[in-house]
Amino acid sequence: MGRGMATQPSKKLDVFPNPAPARDYEIVFDVPEFTCLCPLTGQPDFAHLKISYVPDQKCIESKSLKLYLWSFRNEGAFHERATNEILDALVKACAPRKMTVFGHWFVRGGISTDVTCTYEKKAAKKKR
Repeated sequence: MGRGMATQPSKKLDVFPNPAPARDYEIVFDVPEFTCLCPLTGQPDFAHLKISYVPDQKCIESKSLKLYLWSFRNEGAFHERATNEILDALVKACAPRKMTVFGHWFVRGGISTDVTCTYEKKAAKKKR
């Protein structure tokens, strides 16, 4: 008898407390095998994602990130939408000081696409 898969794709992103919140430092996730579907043809689209961020109070837990990105595998999404949606979800989950999601979308029909989305936390305005 075979075993079922222990994990499944998920839209839930888990976080943990930043171990060094007083310091600016960068975390980079390298995701060379991102997959979603072309919303027009239903064929797979492949991308190499780089997610870099400076955490504030929370960090993204990497296994939940893997399951979150896996959840796109059977979804139709234009490159621009998928890249922006990933940034928005990660920002919502961990409220970083700064984050960039870079997607290098592999060649389809003779064209590759690079999409870069960036978020920066706005500094609180000082009262006069």
